[in-house]
Amino acid sequence: MTLVAGHPGPAAVPKSLVANPVLSNWVTVADDGIVAVRVGKVDLGQGILTALGQLAAEELDVGLEHIRMLPAHTDKGPDEGLTAGSMSVAESGSALRLVCANVRALFLHEAARRWQVDVAGLTTDNSYIKTSDGTRYTTYAELAGTVSLDVDVSADVATKSGDDMRVVGTSAARLDLPDKIAGRPRFISDMRLPGQLFGRVVRPPSPGSRLRDVDDSVIGQGEVRLVRDGSFLGVLGGDEAEVERAAKKLRAACSWDESPGLLPSENDLVTFLKRGPHETIPVIEESAVVDGGAGAPEGKRLRAQYSRPFLAHASIAPSCGAARWESDGRLSVWSHSQGIHRLRDAIAQALDLDVTKVSVEHVENAGCYGHNAADDAAFDAVLLARAAPTHPVQVQWSRWDELTWSPLGSAMVADADATVDDAGRILSWTYDVWSQGHTARPGYSGVPGLLAGAHLERASRYPPATDPPLPAGGGTTRNAVPIYDVGHRRITGHRQLSSPIRSSALRSLGSFLNVFAIESFMDELAAAAGRDPLEYRLAHLRDDRAREVLETAATAAGWGGDAHHDVGHGIGFARYKSKGAYCAVVAEIEAEHDIQVRKLTIAVDVGRVVNPCGVRNQIEGGATQATSWTLKERVRFDNTRITSGDWESYPILRFSEVPDIHVELVGRPDLPSVGAGEAAQGPTAAAIANAVTHAIGVRVRDMPLTRSAVVAAIESENP
Repeated sequence: MTLVAGHPGPAAVPKSLVANPVLSNWVTVADDGIVAVRVGKVDLGQGILTALGQLAAEELDVGLEHIRMLPAHTDKGPDEGLTAGSMSVAESGSALRLVCANVRALFLHEAARRWQVDVAGLTTDNSYIKTSDGTRYTTYAELAGTVSLDVDVSADVATKSGDDMRVVGTSAARLDLPDKIAGRPRFISDMRLPGQLFGRVVRPPSPGSRLRDVDDSVIGQGEVRLVRDGSFLGVLGGDEAEVERAAKKLRAACSWDESPGLLPSENDLVTFLKRGPHETIPVIEESAVVDGGAGAPEGKRLRAQYSRPFLAHASIAPSCGAARWESDGRLSVWSHSQGIHRLRDAIAQALDLDVTKVSVEHVENAGCYGHNAADDAAFDAVLLARAAPTHPVQVQWSRWDELTWSPLGSAMVADADATVDDAGRILSWTYDVWSQGHTARPGYSGVPGLLAGAHLERASRYPPATDPPLPAGGGTTRNAVPIYDVGHRRITGHRQLSSPIRSSALRSLGSFLNVFAIESFMDELAAAAGRDPLEYRLAHLRDDRAREVLETAATAAGWGGDAHHDVGHGIGFARYKSKGAYCAVVAEIEAEHDIQVRKLTIAVDVGRVVNPCGVRNQIEGGATQATSWTLKERVRFDNTRITSGDWESYPILRFSEVPDIHVELVGRPDLPSVGAGEAAQGPTAAAIANAVTHAIGVRVRDMPLTRSAVVAAIESENP
C-alpha cells in the first residue's frame, strides 16, 4: 500500500483512543519483526482476537503470523471498558486500525529519513518497506530499535480503504484454536503458578442466608486451612482433592439462618414483575392517541402478552479465579472477567486499597456472553489469598454454585397493543415491558458489586441491577422499538427496583424478549389480516438493508407453502440495538411429541466483514444458544432457594438437538463493521415460535416452548 500525501484521515479519534492515545500502549514491534498487540477487549470464545489481529495485520501490511495478540492487562495495554454489546469490532477495531496506520506511517517516515527520499514514494508489503522502484528495502524488524511508539495517535493518518484490503475479508484461522484442539493448557483452570494453593468457598444455601454456626473440626488437623469472615466461609490448601473433600464436609457441618418466603412464585413471574416498585423508562411517546383516548385511530385493536423466565449463563465450565498478595502489598489477580479494569477498581473499593496496587490479567475460560461469576470467583480468590500471603490461590466454582449463585438474566414480560385498518395496516402501536435491571457488573451504582462482599462481617448492601443508558442500547428496553412503520408509537419500560434475585447482563439483554414479542406480534397481526408474514413485514418496512436481509433469508430457506406433517416454518427479524447488525432467521420445526428445530436459515448484514468464518461462527453460536433458551431453559426455585443447580434441573440443548444452521452473509465492504455476537438471539426465538404456530395452529407466548407450555396454550384457546 502506498501512503498518499494529503489523503484525508478519520474525521475523529475513535472513542477507545481518547483515553488511551499512546501508540505503545497498543502496539510494540520487536527486533525480530513480531508485532505484539494489546487491546482492552477480551476473547470469550467468540474469536474476537483473531478478527482484531487481522485488522492490525491489514493496516501494518504484515502477515497474520507476525501478530501476537497478548492478554488484556490493567497495567499493560488500553482500558476499553467492557467486552460487551457486540461492540468489540466497532470500538476496538476502529481504534486498532488507526493505531496501526500510525505505526506504519512512523516506520515509513523513518525509512524515508534514512534514504533521504519522499515518503510518498514508499510502499509496504509483507513486513517490507520498499521504494517504488524496488531498489531499496528494509523491514519493520530492522527499524524497530529507532522508531519510538511512545507518541500519541494522530487522526490525520489515513487507514486503508476497503478496496486495498487483503487480510480483512478472509476466513483466517482462529489464533486460539491450536492450543485448544491439542489440549494444551490455556484456560484459567489450567493455571499452575509456583507455590499455588487451591481454594473452595462454602456458599450459603439461599439468598439472604447468614451463617449461624460451623463445626470446623470436621476438616481435621491436616494442611487445609479454614477462612471465615462473617458468612463468607472457605478452605484452602496445596492438594486440590483434599480441599474439595474438606469443603464438602464443612458444607454439611454448617447451620444457617435462611429467609423463607423471600423468593417469588416461579409460576407467577408476571405478577411479580408487574408489582413493582418500578423506574419508568419512557422510550417513545409520539401521541397520547395510541392509548385509546380522544382522537385515537379507528380500526381493529389487537393485544398480546409475552414472557420469558429467569435464565442462567450455563457455561460448560464453571467460573474460576486466582489471586496472590505480593510481599510488597501489591495484589495480582487473574480472571476471565469481561471488564478487568472495572474488576480491579471494585476489588480496590471493596478492600479499601489503592487502585494502583491492584493488577488484573485476563485469562480465558468457557464463553459466557454476559456477566457471569468470573468477577465473583476472582474476589473469592482475593479473600482466601489474604490467609496465605505470597501464595497464589486458585478458586474453582462448582456446577451448583455456578447455576444458583451467578447473576441471572432477568425474567421479563411485555404487553403489545396495536390498532390496524381493514387491510391490516398498522395505525398505532403501544408496547410496555417489565423487567429487573440488566447490569450489576463490578462498580455499578458506585458499589463493588462482588458476591462475597454481601457475605462478609462488614457486609455490603447492593442496590438493584440497573440498565445501560438508552443511547448505549438500554437494557430492559433494548430493541423495544420496532423497525417497522407502525404509526403512532408509545413504548415504555418498567425496571423493577426491588428483588431478592440477583440479575445482570446475559447475552443480548432485553433484546431477546423484546424481539421475540415484537416479531411474534407481527405474525399475529399478519394472521389477523390474512396475509403472509414475510409480505406483511415488507409492507411495513422502508429500510433497504433490512428488506434485503429478510428477502435473502426467505429465498435461501425457500419461503412459502403450507405446514404439513406437523412441520412448520417461521420468520423472525431485527436490527440489534436498532443500529447494529441486521439479522433474519427462518426456522423449520417439527412439533410432534416435542418441538424439534430441524433447520435455521439465517441472513446477516454486519457491514464490512472482517472474517467471514468468524461471523458465521458467531451467528451459529448465538442461534444455537437462543434455541436452547427458547425450548428448554428456565431457572427453577421455591420460595426460599434456587433449585436448578445441575443439568437435570436446568437442561440445555444437547449436541444431538442442535439444528442444521445455514448462514448467508450480506456483504457491505463499504460500511463500518458492527458486531455479530448478539444479532441472532431474538430473531431465532421469534422464528421458532412463529414456526410452532404455523405447524400446530396455536400461539405459545411464554418461553420456554416446552411440551407443557404448548399444552397450556392449547387449553387456553380451547377452555
